[in-house]
Amino acid sequence: MILNSKFSQSYLFFLCAVLFFSCSDSKKPDVSNIKLDIKIERFDKDLYQGKAKSIELTDSLLHQKYGAFYEDFIFKMVGNDSYTSQEVLQGLYNDKAYTDLNHEVDSVFPNLTQVENELTQSFKYIKYYYPKVQIPRFIGFLSGFSYQTPIGDNYVGIGLDMFLGKDSKFYGALVNSIPLYLSRKFTPAYIVPRVSEYYIRENLFKERDEDRSLLAKMIYNGKILYFMDQIMPDNMPDSVKIGYTDKQLDWCKAFEAEIWGFYLESNLLYETDYPKIQVYLSEGPFTPGLGENRQSPPKLGVWTGWQIVRKYMEENPEVTLQQLMADTDTQKLLTKSKYKPKLMR
Repeated sequence: MILNSKFSQSYLFFLCAVLFFSCSDSKKPDVSNIKLDIKIERFDKDLYQGKAKSIELTDSLLHQKYGAFYEDFIFKMVGNDSYTSQEVLQGLYNDKAYTDLNHEVDSVFPNLTQVENELTQSFKYIKYYYPKVQIPRFIGFLSGFSYQTPIGDNYVGIGLDMFLGKDSKFYGALVNSIPLYLSRKFTPAYIVPRVSEYYIRENLFKERDEDRSLLAKMIYNGKILYFMDQIMPDNMPDSVKIGYTDKQLDWCKAFEAEIWGFYLESNLLYETDYPKIQVYLSEGPFTPGLGENRQSPPKLGVWTGWQIVRKYMEENPEVTLQQLMADTDTQKLLTKSKYKPKLMR
């Protein structure tokens, strides 16, 4: 791993995925007149190029250019406040693993033009629905597999070393800390939806503390995914949006009625004991208690919430996207959705 083991590391993972933007027919609004041109600043390149300068000069230049991001990078992402910024930089530059990883990132991402274009389109839709939203700085970096999409003071970080491709030699070497069910989604195609979704969760629609029941959490996550429906390409498969394999999505469709029946029979919808309900919301290789031979996808509560919200919007076409996202009455949404999946067999 990058740097001395004394430097704290944490792993942040969020659902979502993407295909490339399409020019096909769309029911989405016309956003061509919205003026926005997102550029991703390459902190990773500036940091590596600083290796040829004095530590003092590099530290000063990076601090001036990147401000809050640089502080977070030094003292939260790859180091901590037990070290000075110059000590952290020296630790990076002395570490061969950092050099190797930097070369790999540079080979996979010689430029980020396509990602910038896709982010611009995604955030144009966000601006269409919420014109007053502030577009942050987007900063590409690498942190030794610690952070993927950190959000800070007016910035969104893009941990490029967490998008190298599922077959990257680095992920295979880290399988004990980054299991394969996660690293299979660490590809360049996932950058735009993951960045967009995390920004939406953190900056537009934070989860309310009072929403403690499984139903409330299902609906919240379902609304986030429905919002993603509106800002991602029309040709993006549902399996990619939620981070499932095609086989996992087919399983959900085949057993949708049984999944819903399980929640009802187990009296789970209004359960607020988080240890009991988190297994239906969290990432993992499967959802415990559902399906045979561990064939069920993870976070089935999130998937079910998505279907409820979609059904609600289908049944209530007069409801706008903004009204949906502002509505906190989860019981009303469930009732008016008329969600009652039928057995496939």
